[in-house]
Amino acid sequence: MGGTMTAEPAHAWPVPPPDGYTVADLLTLPDLPPHTELIDGSLVFVSPQRNFHSIVIDLLVEGLRRTVPPGLKVRREMTVVIDQHNAPEPDISVLRAASVRSYDQTYYPVRDVLLAVEVVSPDSVSRDSVTKPFKYALAGIPYFWRVEMAGVEGYPVVHAFELDKETRTYVPTGTYRDALKFTAPFDIDIDLTEIDKL
Repeated sequence: MGGTMTAEPAHAWPVPPPDGYTVADLLTLPDLPPHTELIDGSLVFVSPQRNFHSIVIDLLVEGLRRTVPPGLKVRREMTVVIDQHNAPEPDISVLRAASVRSYDQTYYPVRDVLLAVEVVSPDSVSRDSVTKPFKYALAGIPYFWRVEMAGVEGYPVVHAFELDKETRTYVPTGTYRDALKFTAPFDIDIDLTEIDKL
């Protein structure tokens, strides 16, 4: 057998600190992949996104921005700091305008988030359906939407939830297939079939 075998890895993976990573680490570690999240002190790297994920985010962001009142802003794929060991990145956040301080800003405090939206990808089913909504509810985000691809056509289906403030859990308020029509947290009217035009 020719050649020398070595146990050295081809890539040096970061070794987490004994108590896990913190938000400070997430915000300062160099060369992290885009859209890295911090969940329970662990860094979560996401897979490349599919076309469905990208266009659904575009559709919802455009629709939300059309009707969002002046005191709120819509942001896509920005870190939301929940606590020292949890800083997820919702696909879409609707937040208080006062929390937007500069163009250099890289995160928002959870207390300023009114709606968090997760578009489910094959690698994020458990995070988007269980882990993140659980954390969003405990942190007090009033509204949560989970968006999935359904049917042969691949249209988005939006599962909407509202926070029960006593139990700090989300209560389902409806499943939407063709259009999103809400009056809370503000007037929203989005035609989900417009995805075909994107």
